[in-house]
Amino acid sequence: MGTFDEAVATAAIHTLVAEAVKYQNDPDQFLPLHTSTVNIVNFGGRRVSGIGALSAAMTAALASPLADVRTEIVVDDVHFVRDDVAIVACVKNVFDERADADALPASAGRLTYVVVEQDGRWLIESAQTTPILSS
Repeated sequence: MGTFDEAVATAAIHTLVAEAVKYQNDPDQFLPLHTSTVNIVNFGGRRVSGIGALSAAMTAALASPLADVRTEIVVDDVHFVRDDVAIVACVKNVFDERADADALPASAGRLTYVVVEQDGRWLIESAQTTPILSS
């Protein structure tokens, strides 16, 4: 096993997050960015556990008006818990382009990823988004 290089790992994690944004509407590219045991809590508070459940939720969302809701993510901080585990603090900006839909509760959220390095690749193990409500 090589020596841990935080700068290299941080760059790889930034790439992972960028790919998650880039492929948010492409299950074939998006799902492999996650571990098989992934846990996600989305903007609306829905939890999905496991890659199969994530695949089903994504397929259903993309077949609905939710396909017209896109997000952009800005990484604020990467904190390494161990050489192969990091917590990634982000801001998720939401752009609701649905016609005649109820407004989302917020247009931004705090997104926290737990990412893990497996076989030389960084993958998303957990994602939790909390809406930032305007006052």
